[in-house]
Amino acid sequence: MSRILPHPVLWLVLWVMWMMLTRFSLGHAILGGGIAVVAGRAMAALQPQSVPLRGWRVLPRLLWTVFLDVIRSNAAVTRLILTEGRSGRQAAFLEIPLALKSQSGLAALAVILTATPGTAWVEYRSEDGVLTLHVFDARETEQYRHVISSVYEPMLQELFE
Repeated sequence: MSRILPHPVLWLVLWVMWMMLTRFSLGHAILGGGIAVVAGRAMAALQPQSVPLRGWRVLPRLLWTVFLDVIRSNAAVTRLILTEGRSGRQAAFLEIPLALKSQSGLAALAVILTATPGTAWVEYRSEDGVLTLHVFDARETEQYRHVISSVYEPMLQELFE
């Protein structure tokens, strides 16, 4: 069974996502299952290392914080676009020093920041641990620094380091 489905949870998630995005029919169920098998085997060929999560109790708080921040950022970006347009807004690049060293933690932070409207992960310099972040509104630079350094980074360190 493990040769056909080396990552059964991945297979199930991909198949369920396929079924949610398409019509529920036998043909789509078979096609989605086949695509999920191929994707699972491709993932096995990459041989990803397992990521041990150390602080499970922080995970619900992290997910809730990300959810709220995405909602707030959507509202803020929408307000800026609809009310101020380009006249009152300047984009900026921030450099933020990080203490987070775990590759998995950095990857999670990259996903969080890129998924949050108004921010985009640009670069991480591993030599000095500095993150370059693009922000939609330069007036909020200190808020971004605070949220990353004082909210996300400690939770990700507890979870991955």
